Amino acid sequence: MLLILKVVGYSSSTWYIKPKERVKKRPGPTPVIDDVKALALIKDEIKNSKFHSEGYIKVKKRMEKKGYKIAKHRVNGLMRENKLLSSTRPVRGGRKNKHEGKIRTQAPNIMWATDGKKFFAGKDGWCWFFGVIDHFNDEILSWHTAKIGNRFAAMEPVRKAVKQQFGSINKNVCSGLDLQLRSDHGSQYDSIDFMNEMNYLGLGMSKAYVRSPECNGIIERFHRTLNEQVFSINTFMSLEEAHQAIKEFIKDYNQDWILHRLKHCSPIEYRKKYDNEVA
Repeated sequence: MLLILKVVGYSSSTWYIKPKERVKKRPGPTPVIDDVKALALIKDEIKNSKFHSEGYIKVKKRMEKKGYKIAKHRVNGLMRENKLLSSTRPVRGGRKNKHEGKIRTQAPNIMWATDGKKFFAGKDGWCWFFGVIDHFNDEILSWHTAKIGNRFAAMEPVRKAVKQQFGSINKNVCSGLDLQLRSDHGSQYDSIDFMNEMNYLGLGMSKAYVRSPECNGIIERFHRTLNEQVFSINTFMSLEEAHQAIKEFIKDYNQDWILHRLKHCSPIEYRKKYDNEVA
């Protein structure tokens, strides 16, 4: 070994020294917000958000509204490396249901949807949530909670929505409008009393196909959000307590919930942009 070192002109310390690993630098220009600060901003946004388990796109858009512009691939990478991404849902059967129809509208008050959802409320047992949503911007126009989810409870949010949008619930107030109400074939919505009330208001019905929940997919998707953000993470002791939590969530949802299809606007933001464009 000494002969080899003498031939190559190296000392033993030079021969055995380990070369330092070169730190790979990020290609391209140095970002204004470095990774340490970006991660801190992401964690702060997640911590202070009104909602739970939001994806990286929504986190990026909320930070952007506050003046922090960070590329989406960086937000995604930082959240992934630090286990901040929400868990993904497996697709049953290995494929998604294919739906060719379109249920979204290009203007408000063209298609509303209504449906009911059960939830547990402590001493009051199983209770019901009924809502009305606009297919244009996914805004919850009105809602109602009840212990008994019958046809009269199902009517209540529809009557509220009609009064809020058109000023009254007089006979034929909706006649002559393009508005239709989408519902499934639940017993509440197929009842004579419910149909008579819709006829009185002049509100046309658009029934979803049997065994095709995607036809009523707008409000079905909201129900999943409501379940994830309210029902699955809270334990309610009474219907009154649940009612208050739902009230707070729907207010936040309409004002702040970011929807990808609305160009990352909330329902109310998107409606205001539309009103300004047509004014």
